[in-house]
Amino acid sequence: MVVGKGFADRYLTGEEISQVVRDGLGTLAVEGKRVLVIIPDGTRTMPMPRMFDWFEAQLAPRVAALDYLVALGTHPLMSDEQLSKLLGRPVSKGRCGKSRIFNHHWEDPRTFVTLGVISAAEIGEITGGLLAQEVPVRLNKLILDYDQLIICGPVFPHEVVGFSGGTKYFFPGIAGPEIINLTHWLGALMTNYQVIGAGYTPVRAVIDRATSFIDRPSACFALVVTHEGVAGIYFGSPQEAWKTASVLSAEKHIVYVRKPFRRVLSVMPRLYDDLWTAGKGMYKMEPAVADGGEVVIFAPHISEISYTHGKVIEEIGYHCRDYFLAQWDRFKGYPWGVVAHSTHVKGLGQYDASTGRETPRVQVTLATDIPAERCRRVNLGYLDPATVQRQEWEGREEEGILVVPRAGEMLYRVKNDANSGQ
Repeated sequence: MVVGKGFADRYLTGEEISQVVRDGLGTLAVEGKRVLVIIPDGTRTMPMPRMFDWFEAQLAPRVAALDYLVALGTHPLMSDEQLSKLLGRPVSKGRCGKSRIFNHHWEDPRTFVTLGVISAAEIGEITGGLLAQEVPVRLNKLILDYDQLIICGPVFPHEVVGFSGGTKYFFPGIAGPEIINLTHWLGALMTNYQVIGAGYTPVRAVIDRATSFIDRPSACFALVVTHEGVAGIYFGSPQEAWKTASVLSAEKHIVYVRKPFRRVLSVMPRLYDDLWTAGKGMYKMEPAVADGGEVVIFAPHISEISYTHGKVIEEIGYHCRDYFLAQWDRFKGYPWGVVAHSTHVKGLGQYDASTGRETPRVQVTLATDIPAERCRRVNLGYLDPATVQRQEWEGREEEGILVVPRAGEMLYRVKNDANSGQ
């Protein structure tokens, strides 16, 4: 059963959200037990300070421990200062009041426990034969120290899994590299164009299968939010809460346009501090860009390609899926999750192995603090951000030019496109 409320045409009041939190938590038998809440990092729009306050008021008095684990995936570890901003309360040495706030130490193999293995045959069945190899299910072993797990995070259209949220906070949120790499490469094989905003996908099916190995009770608050407010919040099992929220996310987070644009200026908020995260300026726009068009990722504040994976990206560059498939023996030893990211930023394209020529469907240009030579080295275009005058781009939709003022969370699609659902 799912407890919740949501609307496509208005935002919830604080009291409405609080009531859902009270009702949801009231269904859990957690008296005297240890509870771990799994939460997003700072790259997601999320009213985490308010949720933290409500958990503190309504859950803390009932439980023996109320701690938090940040589902970083492979994002950089968060400092106490960053965690304080995330939670809206001071965090010192990983503590906030009586609660401990844990980073997910994805970089340390000692922090994981193996829960089981998904066989190659089952992976092949779930993926329709796109992949067929066994994958160990490894997760942050902190979960074994708690009696109840609660996921609390937003749902958005997502380039790898279809819609984010739900069990994705386990995999890749607090998962080991094997399943992260497999699921991300599976999404890349299907392509961002096909997967993003597509509902229940084979990637989600792999994640849900991996979740079945977790032997702790799990619940989920799945929120549908924009930077303007909370449109919906649903509580239930991670699968059911996500499913309900994803329906509202499809209404709230997908913008349908009449025809594709030839140029898009994706203005990235400071929510994203490297291209690894700001690549969403391409992911979310690709379905609404015409063949031969251009996406300009405008983020003068960004000076790094990736704080954690930059070295690998510098070696392999940004390329379309077919570029890698045609030379798989050369690239299969790299982390597949990073290779997948490369294809997501580059987008659809073709590669002629006989000539070595790659033809992307869309040109991706960086207007960031990343130097021109470095952009060229990783196979992306460069535009001096100082030359970008937004007023020269704005108001020109009929000419096929679009400015997205806060890019990264809203998905754009062409109405009546085969993949649009409309």
